[in-house]
Amino acid sequence: MIRPEIVVVTSQVLFSLKDLLARYYMERLGFTADAFLHPWFAGFIALQVVAMTGQLYVLANVELGKTMALFGATSIAVANMLGFLLLGEVLTVWEYTGVAAAVVAFLILAVS
Repeated sequence: MIRPEIVVVTSQVLFSLKDLLARYYMERLGFTADAFLHPWFAGFIALQVVAMTGQLYVLANVELGKTMALFGATSIAVANMLGFLLLGEVLTVWEYTGVAAAVVAFLILAVS
């Protein structure tokens, strides 16, 4: 059995990359029918399917409450890391404190 924590992190990274891809192309192409016929959309759907498969794997193998907490904490951490590294978004110290609390929550849940 694959460790659920690894699947959670991998799934969240894929979900976030999918969202970045959508943000990039939808901003440039607009919300039009042509945007959904563009090749980027196939990659978007593929990332969605793989990430969702990982999410379903975790849902099938971990209690629901723990699963949602793991996905929530990981989502916050991954989104902020990608926002900082790829988009140059910088948060306040107070906001980074909240992100750190989410990471600690993930670690507590992962080792329990």
